[in-house]
Amino acid sequence: MTAKRKPAEEYLPLRPIEFEILLSLLSGERHGYGIVRDAEERSTGAVKPGLGTLYRALRRLTEQGLIESAERRPAPDAEDERRNYYAITETGRAVAEAEARRLEALVRAARAGGLLEVARAGRARRT
Repeated sequence: MTAKRKPAEEYLPLRPIEFEILLSLLSGERHGYGIVRDAEERSTGAVKPGLGTLYRALRRLTEQGLIESAERRPAPDAEDERRNYYAITETGRAVAEAEARRLEALVRAARAGGLLEVARAGRARRT
């Protein structure tokens, strides 16, 4: 008998670092430092996850079945240093999609409430 998975929405909301990890793994397997670099590049430096935070989140996501450990191997940018690689699971992909929809709904609500237009108008007045 196989264990029944929870619906993706039951994992929400994700912590920001968890969403960053899932986003990073959508394009393929990565090791921890590769995930950090990807998050920094995607956010143009605004997101700089600490290694302790990153590895705690990797452990949580693995325990929840949203990611899995992939084969340990040398990183292409390291001489002979072995690294743990991670891959997103089917459930992880579904949860990432659900989180993206949740965040999109929040942005729509902010626009509908005039929050984003107010912020833009305020910036325009100051310049």
